[in-house]
Amino acid sequence: MKRAFIALTMLVVITSATILQAATLSTIAAPQTNPNALNVTGTLANGTFTGVFDITRFAVKNGGVVAIGRLVGTITQTIGDVTTTIPVNQLVTLPVTPGAASCEILNLQIGAISLDLLGLVVNLAPIDLVITAEPGPGNLLGNLLCAVAGLLDGNGNAFGRLAGLLNDILRILG
Repeated sequence: MKRAFIALTMLVVITSATILQAATLSTIAAPQTNPNALNVTGTLANGTFTGVFDITRFAVKNGGVVAIGRLVGTITQTIGDVTTTIPVNQLVTLPVTPGAASCEILNLQIGAISLDLLGLVVNLAPIDLVITAEPGPGNLLGNLLCAVAGLLDGNGNAFGRLAGLLNDILRILG
């Protein structure tokens, strides 16, 4: 579960590079001391950024889930022969964009079957049939089946439930 959380938070930081203006993230790693924080390094037009993004909570904003935390680090810019260091300590809200996870459509498990039909013996081994749909660009049937499967999840605010679950994970880890 810790790896899934780290993977999710890494996805949050990668997809939200706009916080670092025109930065290109080159290295993201979870520090050993705080499981809610991610080491972030990247390149800017004239320099680099090195810091830590510490996720404090998740919330729902404008119909989507966002990660809220503090970005602390240093921007080092070199223009000509002059190198400037700029400290960064800023509260940041980043959108959470989950990857295309598959949706389980059918999980059918049939036990072993033995039939004796007037001297004809039929033995069938157990069968496990698992059908999943893969949503994503160009996956029309996968998108449709995942959307239909999502209708059966119950009514309510799905993003609110997701933000609540992510906050529960933060409390457990932190």
